[in-house]
Amino acid sequence: MTDRTTDSPARRRFLARILHSIQAVLGGTIAVIAGGAVIGPSFLRRQTTWLNAGSVDALADDEATPVTVRVARQDGYTQTVDRQVIFLVKSAGGIKALSSTCTHLGCRVSWDAAAKQFKCPCHGGVYDKTGAVVGGPPPAPLASLMTRVDGDEIFIQA
Repeated sequence: MTDRTTDSPARRRFLARILHSIQAVLGGTIAVIAGGAVIGPSFLRRQTTWLNAGSVDALADDEATPVTVRVARQDGYTQTVDRQVIFLVKSAGGIKALSSTCTHLGCRVSWDAAAKQFKCPCHGGVYDKTGAVVGGPPPAPLASLMTRVDGDEIFIQA
């Protein structure tokens, strides 16, 4: 004689519900961990750092002046200091800060004072004094940085 209580449909449904609950808890836990790793950094408050880039009096009108700024960032337990070259362009509209990195392949552009243009030595990219592409392969203008003038000092946002 067999015992039918061990093989009842109610018991199977109960065990199936237990397994589905365990799977749901494991799936939810994995979703929270993965979601926190992916979405979490977007909720962090980004610190805005203003770096001193020089004096307004040191800039000539309608000329690009290269300035090296030191950008400190935390890398684990150590602090890494990067040096970045930016160009400050003073015009009637104010002071504009432009990145010196070509948007084509990342080479450093230089200012050609005679032509009043930024030129990339790697593949012939040419930009005007506002950073707009004039010629060559660059797909986008030079990156512009936020600037602020406080008294006679120029600050850029890093």
